[in-house]
Formats: sequence, structure tokens, C-alpha cells
Amino acid sequence: MLTFLHLASKAGFVIDSYDDDALGKMGKNANGFYWVSEVQLNPKIVYGGEKSPGEEEETELHHRAHEECFIANSVKTMVTVGAGA
Repeated sequence: MLTFLHLASKAGFVIDSYDDDALGKMGKNANGFYWVSEVQLNPKIVYGGEKSPGEEEETELHHRAHEECFIANSVKTMVTVGAGA
């Protein structure tokens, strides 16, 4: 979520706090080995300052962050952001 924080800052948003209650799901791959097959992020963000994003703008920031994140682009695991984001 560091990419999200960076993009939000570039868009002029001040973030007072960021917390995430991430959940991971284990599964077996085709060879029978366990791996982290899914991660769901559930960020809780508190904005400060005079400007805060609307729901649509925050969703777009999350989408862009996922596209630009070097970790998300490096793993096979499905990463989703919870509805409460």
C-alpha cells in the first residue's frame, strides 16, 4: 500500500493514519505445495487537511496503486481490496 500512499500524496491528500487488516488464503499449487493464493487488503485510512477523496476517487487510487505496485507486479497471488476501503 506504499504505492497508494504515494499516489494519494501526489494527488494532494494528507493521510493522518493508515492501517490494514490484511487476510491471506493458503492453497495447494499444481504440484501439491502450499502457497499464498490470495490476499485481501482491508485498509482503514484517515485523511487530514482540507481535502479528502470521494469513494470513486479513492477506488481509482487503489486501482492505480495495484497497477503500479512492484510487489503486486512480482507475485502470482491474487490481491484484492475489501469493500470497506
